[in-house]
Amino acid sequence: MSLTRRGFAALAAAGLVAGWAGAACAQEKVVRIGYQKYGTLILLKNKGLLEDKLKPLGYSVRWSEFPAGPQLLEALNAGAIDFGNTGEAPPIFAQAAGAPLVYVGYEPAAPEGEAILVPKGSPLKSVADLKGKTVALNKGSNVHYLLVRALEKAGVAYADIKPAFLTPADARAAFERGSVDAWAIWDPFQAAAEKTIEARQLADGTGIVSNYQFYFTTQSFADRAPQVVDAVLAGVAEIGAWVKANPKAAAAEFSPLIGIPIPILEVALARQQYDVKPITPAVTAQQQEVADAFFKLGLIPKAIRISDAVRAPKS
Repeated sequence: MSLTRRGFAALAAAGLVAGWAGAACAQEKVVRIGYQKYGTLILLKNKGLLEDKLKPLGYSVRWSEFPAGPQLLEALNAGAIDFGNTGEAPPIFAQAAGAPLVYVGYEPAAPEGEAILVPKGSPLKSVADLKGKTVALNKGSNVHYLLVRALEKAGVAYADIKPAFLTPADARAAFERGSVDAWAIWDPFQAAAEKTIEARQLADGTGIVSNYQFYFTTQSFADRAPQVVDAVLAGVAEIGAWVKANPKAAAAEFSPLIGIPIPILEVALARQQYDVKPITPAVTAQQQEVADAFFKLGLIPKAIRISDAVRAPKS
């Protein structure tokens, strides 16, 4: 889902004390990190490396799990967390909704880590065949942009397909029932569908999108505790290096967390880069292309400038 007033209201209603909680965390010197079930941050949490890095700074860490990037960024906007990561699309919606996010790092491109899938016996052979068809996807996610660009490349207007906005679990069920014609999805759900039900790719992101992962904080936290932001990014880099050096061990650690067998996770992990780098002008420019495409399609209410939300380089 994209950021909505309802989403913000729900978070506020659930917390009711976001302002108090933020003040309390500032007094307690806590960094509140949002994570998803798959990615570097959950491994950082499980290994406990960050806690050791933060002790010399007088900070502790509080972890919160989210089902997807849009919900994580709703929490960032509501003041419920200080740090998190998502793919390319969720921060576009968040910035357009006024969230005070700041890009502080990114993972290198992983275009093979998302794809448009069709069932094994589908008559559809190319993205061009999606005209008039129903495509399941998580609204406001990375694959939303993949679908937009893939259709554009194939000469099909976005208005000529029928998007079905579903979470990965609901989309998988609809895909297996035959309620949708195709499914735009990311790893590890992509790898799982390819392996277990022999879903077939119409296209992955290769030559179409970069599929970056971004790390964020809020402007207030970046100003208040830049050394903590740097410590978190250092922890992410350390975990990324471990994953690249130990893919089988990483797959074994992920498996019980998300209920996906180790061999499938090994495929998914091989399609990611697992590193963290400072935001560059080139990456900013590519992210601006995502924002401009979404604005052109009316998916966000206003034009935004990505450079306004990028952490200034250290002098």
